Amino acid sequence: MLAGFLERTARVVKFMILFLKPANVDEFESAYTHFLALVEQMPDISRRQVVHVQGSPTGFAPYYRILEIYYPDMATLEASLRSKTGQGAGAVLGNRFPARSFEAIFAEVYEEAGGQTGS
Repeated sequence: MLAGFLERTARVVKFMILFLKPANVDEFESAYTHFLALVEQMPDISRRQVVHVQGSPTGFAPYYRILEIYYPDMATLEASLRSKTGQGAGAVLGNRFPARSFEAIFAEVYEEAGGQTGS
């Protein structure tokens, strides 16, 4: 039953990059600024959201920043990543950020008005 609900209400997909706390914040910010400038040129982005992590209810939060890039559907997301600009952004991500300093995931987004589930 839940799977059917989710299939009917899926609105968008997003590509998320979760950056772990950097050893050198200045180096991170320099690389991130360069990376973000390329991301902003990628085709067909519906929305971009940058999250600066403040902490965690359990204390330590391993993440420093989360970049969320929204698309209308998975085919559009994949085409954007394969574009010349998407490939350039991917190269900067792989070359300017240390190995294992970030995680990249795809997600479907489901939203509900009012923040409550139906009975």
